[in-house]
Amino acid sequence: MVVCGDDALAHRLAAELRDVYGERVTLVVPSAREPHRPRIPPPARALDRATALLGRVSAAVARTPPPPSEALGDGTEPPEEAVRILEAAQPDDRALAEAGVAEAGALALVYDDDELNIHAALRARRLNPRLRLVIRLYNRKLGQHLEELLDQAAAVAALDSDGGGDTGAADAADASDVSTTVLSDADTVAPALVATAVAGTSKVIEADGLLLRAVERMPVPPGRPGDPGLCTLALLPAAANDPGQEPGSGHGGDERPLLLPDDAAVAGAAGCGTVVLETVSYTGRPVRPERLRGRGAPLASLFSRRLRWSLAGVVGAVLALAVASWLTTGLDPVHGAYLTLLDLFAINDPALGQPLPRKILQLLSGLTGLLLLPVLVAAAFEGLGTFRSASALRRPPRGLSGHVVLLGLGKVGTRVLARLHEMGIPVVCIEADPEARGIALARRLRVPTVLGDVTQEGVLEAAMIGRAASLLALSSADTTNLEAALYARSVTPGLRVTLRLFDDRFATAVYRTLRAAHPGALTRSRSTSFLAAPAFAGAMMGRQILGAIPVERRVLLVARVGVRGNPALEGRTVAEVLRPGRLRVLAVDTSAPDEAQPPAAAPPPDTEREPARLVHELGDDYVLRPQDRVLLAATRQGLGDLHVRRPRATGAAAASRQG
Repeated sequence: MVVCGDDALAHRLAAELRDVYGERVTLVVPSAREPHRPRIPPPARALDRATALLGRVSAAVARTPPPPSEALGDGTEPPEEAVRILEAAQPDDRALAEAGVAEAGALALVYDDDELNIHAALRARRLNPRLRLVIRLYNRKLGQHLEELLDQAAAVAALDSDGGGDTGAADAADASDVSTTVLSDADTVAPALVATAVAGTSKVIEADGLLLRAVERMPVPPGRPGDPGLCTLALLPAAANDPGQEPGSGHGGDERPLLLPDDAAVAGAAGCGTVVLETVSYTGRPVRPERLRGRGAPLASLFSRRLRWSLAGVVGAVLALAVASWLTTGLDPVHGAYLTLLDLFAINDPALGQPLPRKILQLLSGLTGLLLLPVLVAAAFEGLGTFRSASALRRPPRGLSGHVVLLGLGKVGTRVLARLHEMGIPVVCIEADPEARGIALARRLRVPTVLGDVTQEGVLEAAMIGRAASLLALSSADTTNLEAALYARSVTPGLRVTLRLFDDRFATAVYRTLRAAHPGALTRSRSTSFLAAPAFAGAMMGRQILGAIPVERRVLLVARVGVRGNPALEGRTVAEVLRPGRLRVLAVDTSAPDEAQPPAAAPPPDTEREPARLVHELGDDYVLRPQDRVLLAATRQGLGDLHVRRPRATGAAAASRQG
């Protein structure tokens, strides 16, 4: 694996590929001696990552390091050598060749400059047409076009290299190995930050519209039902739950966790801890949908309540006068109402020589007309003001509570705001720059926004921090985020706070201090590179892999696989696909229309797919269709067996791939 970058994301990505996936990595950076660049830690065992994920320290296991064959959970030994670091000012042809791009399996271009990443991707595709590319771009539309262009170039190169024969066509069809994936660090960290605001955790994997997280469950006493979650990913050995227990007393003397067990194994594992999969969802009060949106402004938003009552009073007075005129003068009701309106607008002749009731009604109608004039003027001004403020930012409503205060509407904050709005979570934004990237999105979504410096007094109060559920401090300044968090904690000690801090040591010190000062509150300090690295690493392993879940000394991969052309999936039920210890289906994307339907019934190509349906919603008897996509959890061996069953090219094409 080759990683090219100029910021902390490159270093995080290199460490993720080495520690989690056990890959050999070459890191290309402008300079490895700059003091603000984070250093890559020494090779860490998967046990350390599992301890960080599950928040549990087992002294007995820590004293006995796992053997190398168990570090990756599939018998693959981790590389003995450290990450090779190569210094190069630009990712030109010479630097890419020296990094071994011609023989590499994947290349990640994570420079902060989009143009630099595009130029390097074009060079790398020319040097190695079979290279898997992962590119960091913020512009998603440009990224889609770039993916199509580079994938098409790889397919054409594969056909040309094999002379356009059958093996070349098979190679071109095998797009899972030769692929281009464009990711944005802002897009990849948004689900984790949203999950932190909703559920207090950032250990999530986004897959087909779902937010999934792995949670460790302690042993349940006999006779008491436990919470199985969506499914059980692993059964932990009994010694892991009791540090004082002697090794060898777990699952038949095996101290390794039992991955992806079937229902019978879960039912018979009494007294064992489990790692279950859960969905992250918002259970609070959702945002109220706007009425008649897109069909014009409703009456309630055009005119205030006081003005509406005034208009109703004037209309009632006019009706009363019309009825009184009809009853006292004996005229036709329509003619009586007509005379009342003429008197109301002062365009009727004076009632000289008329009966006394007619004179009194004319005077009352004139008085009502005088009262109507200011009401009409006020209605005109309020309606004009409503249309003028339609493009302005909303103020937080008075009765708002349980919302999320989002500080910063930059690249990351904009993506987080969009995701929070999609989930129906009430948000109040704070931004000091009126020309920030996310201001236009907040105005379009009608999200309450406070313009001002959060360090100034009264800004957080305007966002109703005292009644908020959580604070997401995502500005680009560490001190601003810290000051906002400290002030918010002084107002609401139990507030859930998530900080975006760039310096690792500073983030660790802040986390420990806030945790010690407020032990009953939840505090998280994360950087964009820390949250984005797993997604980029999964893309380098293949477009199908979405992330990894460490379980003790082993690793489970979460992957998305197409059903078409795979004999292990196509035409089989969900229960038949299950392979205990290796493979388990989590969800199925069934949004693609049935092939028997006419083309007119199919959705447009640019239509967003619906979220995947979980297995318990479909049932174990659901038969997988060719157009379905399955979301599954598997070990490396199980995922490898799934691909081995798929027919692959042989002969010259296979020899060329090995070369």
